[in-house]
Amino acid sequence: MGVAAPTLQYEAQLHEAGARFVIGCDEVGRGAIAGPVAVGLCVVDVTVGSMPVGLRDSKLLSEKRREQLAPLAASWALFSSVGLATAGEVDEFGIIVALGLAGRRALVSLHEAGALIRESVILLDGSHDWLTPALQSPLRLTTRVKADRDCASVAAASVVAKVHRDRLMIDANSKSPGYGWASNKGYGSAGHFAAIAELGATDFHRRTWLHAGESALHD
Repeated sequence: MGVAAPTLQYEAQLHEAGARFVIGCDEVGRGAIAGPVAVGLCVVDVTVGSMPVGLRDSKLLSEKRREQLAPLAASWALFSSVGLATAGEVDEFGIIVALGLAGRRALVSLHEAGALIRESVILLDGSHDWLTPALQSPLRLTTRVKADRDCASVAAASVVAKVHRDRLMIDANSKSPGYGWASNKGYGSAGHFAAIAELGATDFHRRTWLHAGESALHD
């Protein structure tokens, strides 16, 4: 049986509890050995209507389907943004701090676009709040395990962020050819590790991760 489609039921509960807006939040690229980590945000309220047909957590979609859905998800949301933290920042600060940096940058973009952040609650996928420590002042936030699977705003954020990051990795082919970025998206495939052994690491690699002995799973 297929995975059930996400809904806005949990977002509706947050609205009923007093949140004017819900900001779905998800990260991609956390387990890669190269490239940035990305945090996607999608803002919804009670007026957004039905989500795009076929919207799912980005991990459950083919690359082609994600490409089709990303602009639909971004236009469905009241606002959307993606924030990035570089491979160098992952090396310097660690992945959790880098996630916070990327999330803060995505929030700044939302604010600059006119989103009312202070009238929102952030719905963060997972059980660990890595975002609040990165903020100068705390925002209303709730975590939810499998929110990317079950909550439409978070599923939309996951797709928007995944496509944004994937395109950056594909573009990296012209800057640092030979690593298979277009296919591995910076994850630790056998071919990717073989290319590193032959060509060496680039500034796009998370150098502190290359000797960890782990090939990370895809988002």
